[in-house]
Amino acid sequence: MWVTFPIITGEMVKQTTQNSFFGQYSYSIDTKGRVNIPAKFRQVLSNDNDKTFIITRGEERCIWVYPLVVWQEIVAGLSKLSAVSPNNRHFIRKTTRYASLVEYDKQGRIMLTKPLIDYAGLDKDVHIIGALNKLEIWNPETLDQVDSDETNIDSVTLHELAKEIIL
Repeated sequence: MWVTFPIITGEMVKQTTQNSFFGQYSYSIDTKGRVNIPAKFRQVLSNDNDKTFIITRGEERCIWVYPLVVWQEIVAGLSKLSAVSPNNRHFIRKTTRYASLVEYDKQGRIMLTKPLIDYAGLDKDVHIIGALNKLEIWNPETLDQVDSDETNIDSVTLHELAKEIIL
């Protein structure tokens, strides 16, 4: 008995990696508050994003950068939350309050807002990290602190999570 497997084409790989980000890159913010989105990240951004991201506050004092289509999914999820619940209102407000729509220019740069730059404690050097469906922009010192924080995930919990995800 023969088993046939589908042939995976370049287009199939491209579709599965669209709007999916991983890796870390070091860049600098210019004096106008612009930062370059790494070419590797721009290359996997699907065309329906129209070179557009949503930037907003992330957890642990970083900036989250969502492709437009991913943000639209988030908005759809937020819209399903009942505004009657104080927790829901707070969560919606926290998620959307500092959000701004930005397009990258011909050099691949986006403009960060002053409130987000201040929130993340960004000065000149930044790390841009791919975090699956979004990017994270970090002050390198803050990222080092978060990575070495003793409250980070312990090895037993990490192992349990890995078992859930990895076959």
